[in-house]
Amino acid sequence: MTSPIEDAILSQLADLPPGKSIDPANVARVILPERWQRALGQVRSTAVGMARQGQVVILRHNKPANPDSFKGVYRLRLPMEGDVIPTSAPDDGEEDQ
Repeated sequence: MTSPIEDAILSQLADLPPGKSIDPANVARVILPERWQRALGQVRSTAVGMARQGQVVILRHNKPANPDSFKGVYRLRLPMEGDVIPTSAPDDGEEDQ
């Protein structure tokens, strides 16, 4: 059984050419049009779960990110052959000083 958020993510991705990604804010706008900002956390947690299951890929800077440690702005796309998902260090784009 899928949730309305999963359905919205998969529906938006199905309408795109292979390799193209979606903005999670667009998913939130479908789920809760008038107060979509409130849905962003739910969209993110649903996307993380879907990424862990291999249904979607979370992108940071247009590269696959570890769903357990990414930070900041992200996009979603369907998995592609050759995707390598990082599994160790956080993918926040910054190095510790």
